[in-house]
Amino acid sequence: MALITRLSRLFQADFHAVLDRIEEPDIQLKQAIREMQIELQQNEQRLALLQHEAEQLSNLASDCKNKIVAFDEELDICFAAKKEDLARDLIKRKLETTRQFESTERQIATIHSSTKKLESGIEEYRDQLENMNQKLELLVTDIDSHPSSGHFSSVGAGVRAEDIEIAFLREKQLRSAS
Repeated sequence: MALITRLSRLFQADFHAVLDRIEEPDIQLKQAIREMQIELQQNEQRLALLQHEAEQLSNLASDCKNKIVAFDEELDICFAAKKEDLARDLIKRKLETTRQFESTERQIATIHSSTKKLESGIEEYRDQLENMNQKLELLVTDIDSHPSSGHFSSVGAGVRAEDIEIAFLREKQLRSAS
């Protein structure tokens, strides 16, 4: 039973080695790099969208702040003129604006937190992409300098006539001895 298991493992290992040669790792690495670049672009677009949203919310918060200051000035005028009904309406609007301001500030804080995480993720992803590019360069130069069994090379071109003659004599001597 152990012999069958060992033979099956040996067969699987040989089969995987054949598949590895067929799959061409440089092409797979190039595809992985393309996919990483696409994902990096999508993350950068998300970051730009978050930054734009934060800018819009900051403008809204600034507007709310200005309105609150204006409501305070109007309330001073209403109390000076003893217009309590008008002051109640202004207080209601001021409270609504204050709540909107606080909500906007919380949203801005959440977006800034998300932006920081996304920026650090993008930086890490850029580092990974750079490492993958370096691996691809090494793989391509390794393939170019050491042709594998899948690549044909002109081995016979460097054989001299003297080498052939010596090999012929060795083979002849081996055969005559047996």
